[in-house]
Amino acid sequence: MAEGLRERKKRQTRQHISDVATGLFLERGFDAVTIAEIAEAADVSVNTVYNYFPTKEDLFFDRSKGIVDRLPRYVRGRDKGESAAAAVLRELHREVEEVAPSIGLIDGYASFMRVVLEAQALRSRLWAIQQEVVEQLEVTLREETGAAADDPLPILMAGQLAWLQSTLMGWIGGEMVKGRKAVEVSREALVLLDGMEELLSEKALNYAVRAAE
Repeated sequence: MAEGLRERKKRQTRQHISDVATGLFLERGFDAVTIAEIAEAADVSVNTVYNYFPTKEDLFFDRSKGIVDRLPRYVRGRDKGESAAAAVLRELHREVEEVAPSIGLIDGYASFMRVVLEAQALRSRLWAIQQEVVEQLEVTLREETGAAADDPLPILMAGQLAWLQSTLMGWIGGEMVKGRKAVEVSREALVLLDGMEELLSEKALNYAVRAAE
């Protein structure tokens, strides 16, 4: 369905506020910037900012939904005969090989990570996002496998799969903060992924295989 004029204007306003806020955060740090300053710089009211972003942390992690939805999407989109873990590993390998900005492989990501490391509120929000990933993965795995409500395997597997993503992105962030180039980091990230795969048990690697019908 084509985007209407009102929806387009709302999307553009949201993106403008986010871009302005990100620029201020990168320049001065998260804690030093107020919502009032963001509103003034974006030429909107404080209420408008809050209408789009309920908290200041939401302004910084404005694309967190993509992180939360990524692994459930990979699991739902797995091929016939492919397990949940195999699908996640395949897609993470693809993103690393493509030097994808979505997992932090972009020159300039170091500045983003420094802001996170310097602000306790952002570190706490990042932890909350990681927990949300696990929760959404558990829901997806239960739906995909038809597991009983008291079956612990979906939450156990959700933790394992979320560990793959959080460890990979955490390592990439740490390397980018050192000032390294994204292409260089991506090559070593592939080795890291292979190492993590070797740590997964056969049971984990073969969980939730899609029937080859």
